[in-house]
Amino acid sequence: AAMQAIGSYRLGRMLFLGLGTGLGTTLIVEGVVHPMELGHLPYKKNGTFEDYVGQRGLNRNGKKQWRDDVEDVVARLIAALQPSDVVLGGGNVKKLKELPPNTRLGDNANAFDGGFRLWDMQRSDSDICIASPRVRA
Repeated sequence: AAMQAIGSYRLGRMLFLGLGTGLGTTLIVEGVVHPMELGHLPYKKNGTFEDYVGQRGLNRNGKKQWRDDVEDVVARLIAALQPSDVVLGGGNVKKLKELPPNTRLGDNANAFDGGFRLWDMQRSDSDICIASPRVRA
């Protein structure tokens, strides 16, 4: 998810959501990449976001319910994280009839662009950097 997010990034605070086997999530804030595991957050009764909008949810609940769940999860994450840009990608995004409000379509090819941008990080004028996790003692 992070590579496709980096390749999709324009400006500001962008949330990337990859709809595939699970739910890939990355937040980029002012060029700083924050890979996240938001798919593991609790959702509905005994599940997680990933259980409902990943492949398991699609198989278990069917396309119509899956699409409704995708729209709900996207709305919740937008409300919580307040991104200026939301990109939906991943292999299952093509199964949406229409994109949820305030989102745009990503492209798997953007992962290559993300790789090139990371390669360019070695230059001092790069517009992307990776947030390093803080280790607590």
